[in-house]
Amino acid sequence: MDNEFVKVPEKDKTLSPGKLFYNWFAANIGIMGFVYGAIIVSYHLSFWQSVTAALIGALTFAIPGWVAMIGQREGVTTFKMSRATFGTHGNKIPNFMAWLNMVGWLAVNVITGTLLFSAMLKTIHVPQTGFTKFICLVVFAGLVFLSGIFKEDTLAKIQTWLSWIFGGLTLVMLIMFLMNANWGEAFAMKPGSWITGWLPAVAFIAAGSSISWSMAAADWGAYVHPNTKPSATFWNTTLGAATPLFILMAGGVLLSTISPSLASASDPYQVMYGVIPGWFGFLYFLVAAGGIIPQCLVSFRSARINLSTIGIEVSQKRSLILHAVIIILISIYVLFISGDFLSNFELFLNFLGICLASWVAIFLVDSVIYRKNGYDVKLMEPNSSVHYNWPGIISWIIATIFGFLFTSNAAYRGPFAHGIFENNSSLAVFVSGIAAIIVMFIKSSDKQED
Repeated sequence: MDNEFVKVPEKDKTLSPGKLFYNWFAANIGIMGFVYGAIIVSYHLSFWQSVTAALIGALTFAIPGWVAMIGQREGVTTFKMSRATFGTHGNKIPNFMAWLNMVGWLAVNVITGTLLFSAMLKTIHVPQTGFTKFICLVVFAGLVFLSGIFKEDTLAKIQTWLSWIFGGLTLVMLIMFLMNANWGEAFAMKPGSWITGWLPAVAFIAAGSSISWSMAAADWGAYVHPNTKPSATFWNTTLGAATPLFILMAGGVLLSTISPSLASASDPYQVMYGVIPGWFGFLYFLVAAGGIIPQCLVSFRSARINLSTIGIEVSQKRSLILHAVIIILISIYVLFISGDFLSNFELFLNFLGICLASWVAIFLVDSVIYRKNGYDVKLMEPNSSVHYNWPGIISWIIATIFGFLFTSNAAYRGPFAHGIFENNSSLAVFVSGIAAIIVMFIKSSDKQED
């Protein structure tokens, strides 16, 4: 089989480091970063502890940066490379979970965007009915699904414009929040435990951002221009995502001094809306909804790529229709039938995060140990003779089990979820990743002895 069935064609490698930066910048400019900052404070940390937790948490985007750099070097998307790590058949399980994760977050973002769009219309006195909410769903989802017809270079240009537009408006909001912040209260916050407070806060940020985005990193890195330095791909991915996320989280830390309920609010956007002047209401909800669109674009694109890599070969048009139907059905169920879906669904995605943390750890360790001289194209072909790469598969199973043993949340509590792990499900993601690294190195040493 020719390399073209595995590798990205040279003519399609058009992304510059700048476009890569804007892609990740736009995907992390959403004002949910303010809520993340408030959640950090809820771990009972001082102002400087909270800021450093935000900084270190944001810099964990070095993980997607590393994956993107490998993707550029090989010219291969994420889960095609993952075939070498797990085997063509063994790779389908983490690949399928990654697809579920992308589709799940896409549904959550489309639903949230629809609600924000509807709230935006309310500020200009448009009646809030089931029909207007449905129109908002059609318009918002339509903007997302329209991206399915664009190529990578076009999407990168769209991301660039979205970065400037919503980045600028979000900056205006940040300034408003900073002007109203209670700085004295912020600096008076008492320090908390570095082990039971600061570390779980960092884990929470990583679990909710960089680890989830890792599966999409090489899907963009593979399309970077071949003459680009690998270090440029790494830093533009890492800092493109980390910069806006850190700034917004730092703003959220200060915002929590005005609205302490922000971290636990069922509708944090409404809480933030109460902090800004009334005349800014329309633009506020426009920024909130618009900032979600770039995240949707990245998730939607990688969901299509993952579906193809699993082995479900459908045309771009059919893939577009399939994902659109799934997302619309989920959104209709949440918005018009259930009303209590998002919390349960995000809980489900948290479980997937454990599986994905062990996957990315194994993928990177495998790359360091076994792929120093590059990936064998034959191992990444769909008809490769290596169906199961057992060291990778066994490591993933063991690491994932370890993660669940230390998980503690509203739906499930593992037998070892005590102490710092109690009610800190994000730490279980770290446990899963660390266990994967240890098991992979043990497996590699056993193989060398043999």
